[in-house]
Amino acid sequence: MKQGIYQSLQLRKKEGKKSFAVLIDPDKVSVRTHSENTSLLDELIDLSLAAKVDYFLVGGSLVISNHLDDVVQYIKANCGIPVILFPGSPNQVSKYADALLYLSLISGRNAELLIGQHVVSAPFVKMSGLEIMPTGYMVVDGGAPTTVSYISNASPIPSDKNEIAMCTAMAGEMLGMRLIYMDSGSGAKRPITESMIESVAGNIEVPLIVGGGITNPEKAYLNCKSGADVIVVGNAIEKDASLIKEMAAAIHSVPVKI
Repeated sequence: MKQGIYQSLQLRKKEGKKSFAVLIDPDKVSVRTHSENTSLLDELIDLSLAAKVDYFLVGGSLVISNHLDDVVQYIKANCGIPVILFPGSPNQVSKYADALLYLSLISGRNAELLIGQHVVSAPFVKMSGLEIMPTGYMVVDGGAPTTVSYISNASPIPSDKNEIAMCTAMAGEMLGMRLIYMDSGSGAKRPITESMIESVAGNIEVPLIVGGGITNPEKAYLNCKSGADVIVVGNAIEKDASLIKEMAAAIHSVPVKI
């Protein structure tokens, strides 16, 4: 299996550099079929290149289209930004990507999403040749029902229970997860608090990814100051792609801690 993306995440964390990942839902973009057409995907790629976005995450809780491969290949053909799969189900795997977040829902008690689907998908995932990054996925209550909560059939971590989030992340790391991903879900009314991020970040050594409900550069900046290593934004950018430049500038401006 490939190596490299995780090493870059580790190195950036060690150096105190913060990363910005643009989340692309294959259901919400289309691959250009005629040269005179400019798709949303073209716009996202162009803006991301200009803003020096660090990673693309591709996937979603409910991907109903069948052009995941096309979207990944199109991104790879038009830029050098690494593509990391963010799958909502075992069938969201494309060999054309650079890496895969192998998500285990450690915040819930649904055995299928903790290990069950992984057992079924393991042979296919291994044959893909992708760099596999075991990721402890933690869903935090964002104040509104989300697709991920519905699909997972699992209660999210209460937004004011920092100690639960902290202990969950610690357990995930000690079980061998190489990343921790805290997510309040697409379209969350309230993002994860800085105090929760600080509690988690201060008690784990692996890189911490934070996403869900981040709608402005100030929030992205504060999340990084609180300890997030990677900020993921999708829904806000779907509504206003020009936010990419401001988000990237805010995230990359966080002072490096010596």
